[in-house]
Amino acid sequence: MIKIAIDAMGGDSAPHAEVQGAVQAAQEFDVGIVLVGIEERIREELKKYRTQGLPIDVVHASEIITMNEPVSTAVRKKKDSSMRIAAKLVRDGRAAGVVSAGNTGACMAVTKLVVGSLSAVDRPALAAILPTAKARPTILVDVGANVDCKPNHLLQFAMMGEIFSRTILGNLRPRVGLLSIGEEDTKGNELTKEVFGLLKTAPLDFVGNVEGRDVFKGDTDVIVCDGFIGNVALKVGEGLTEMIMLLLKKDLSSYLSSQLGALLSRKAYQSFKARVDYSEYGGALLLGIKGVAIICHGRSTAKAIKNAVRVAREYCVKRVNEKIEDGIKGLNLMQHKPPQRILIN
Repeated sequence: MIKIAIDAMGGDSAPHAEVQGAVQAAQEFDVGIVLVGIEERIREELKKYRTQGLPIDVVHASEIITMNEPVSTAVRKKKDSSMRIAAKLVRDGRAAGVVSAGNTGACMAVTKLVVGSLSAVDRPALAAILPTAKARPTILVDVGANVDCKPNHLLQFAMMGEIFSRTILGNLRPRVGLLSIGEEDTKGNELTKEVFGLLKTAPLDFVGNVEGRDVFKGDTDVIVCDGFIGNVALKVGEGLTEMIMLLLKKDLSSYLSSQLGALLSRKAYQSFKARVDYSEYGGALLLGIKGVAIICHGRSTAKAIKNAVRVAREYCVKRVNEKIEDGIKGLNLMQHKPPQRILIN
């Protein structure tokens, strides 16, 4: 049975949401759970649920990495944090992946340091699954793991995102785009212009540049960028969604004149809310590491934790890392292929 370690002390409502999500995951999926954190608090929380016969273990960790803690402090000083112990379980083969709703920067740093990268991957990248105007979501990668990137890094991000989209989201031929300031080939900075050329010759369905306004249209399955731009785009999208939700709720409650209108509008509001719900996929994936790591929002609910476990399990079952290794090795061979000689008779 595949086991997933959960940093039970990471989120804003820890360990409540983590424990509840873990119990739901163990009940619904064929997966084992290892809850990592202050054992007394975790076991007290577990008493609220029927857990007899469920494959749930608890591993004690005496320290907690807080949301505002500097990454350097979290990595160097807190050696017995729930986040680090969960990563060690993956490193030591006692768990196949880790889920955390804790400090994003610390989680990325600790996971990369403790678990390590796949041999073919230059830099792991953080991939966010975004809702779109169409039925299927899009993947934005990188959204914060790498602020400064070289062209080959973005090429690898594209390959990892394409493999994830194809394997987990079921897109037979994912369309890959490059986030830039215009659709034309010549638009962008030096990095995007060089990456454009690499993606054009890569074994991907590259559709060209994608502007910021097109991210949520759903015409592209994978959108590639460096971590600085990706993180800004992600946070702008989150802020806009929250503003729209707030305004909708406020206006609906202010202007509805009948109970029937209120009922119909409430249903429309709930439908919209479900479509933009971040908890459907749990969180962002750190692609390119040994095992799998999913970093959830600090405000994650039990549903988000449960779905993060589901995605982590599926990631392992479908051997995504093996496909990433093969895909990037293929890219490397293609890039270093010697030019063919032309024989003249």
